[in-house]
Amino acid sequence: MTTKTRPLSPHLSAYKFRITSALSILHRLTGVALSLGAVLLIGWILAIASGETAYQHFAGFAGSWFGQLIIAGFVFGFYYHLCNGIRHLFWDAGKGFEMSTARASGGAVVGASIGLTIVTWAFMFVL
Repeated sequence: MTTKTRPLSPHLSAYKFRITSALSILHRLTGVALSLGAVLLIGWILAIASGETAYQHFAGFAGSWFGQLIIAGFVFGFYYHLCNGIRHLFWDAGKGFEMSTARASGGAVVGASIGLTIVTWAFMFVL
């Protein structure tokens, strides 16, 4: 019995890792994180509705270093997903596919996301 050798589909090992690949993966990860973060928001609303004791427990968690880390990640994920979604809208319109433009817009997305996160945290703690 003879067996045919079948061609292999391109796999991750066939591609060079590029910054655009990392940004695409991060876009998907932030989408999942935002879905999970929605559970945190629901927990916050339930804590408010359940009374002062439940809210104090939630506020204690949210005020801890771990809670602050989760909230900071949620805020960054929100801004990154928003900014990269706008970038994708331009791609849907057929703009920005040149490699230099894609790299520049990717850097702008990361920079804007970090900047907006810092501004949000500054307003949360200063005002």
